[in-house]
Amino acid sequence: MDLQSTKIKVMQKIMNVSKASLLEKISNILDEEMVVGYTTDGKPLTNQQYNECLLVAEKQIESGDYITQEELEKEIENW
Repeated sequence: MDLQSTKIKVMQKIMNVSKASLLEKISNILDEEMVVGYTTDGKPLTNQQYNECLLVAEKQIESGDYITQEELEKEIENW
């Protein structure tokens, strides 16, 4: 099957979709905004959002704004 006929078949399938959630997922895929992970509170992260979180984390580490494993273990003992 050539590219043009594949595009037509995909468009026909999309036109028959009746769920908004599925259309949103298709749109995200086409926009290359697929979910690549989730935050600790369950919110989805796109690749761009994930990379932005990594940059923030790197800056926090560089500025010393973090807690070590040992410090965390000591803190947990007091819970």
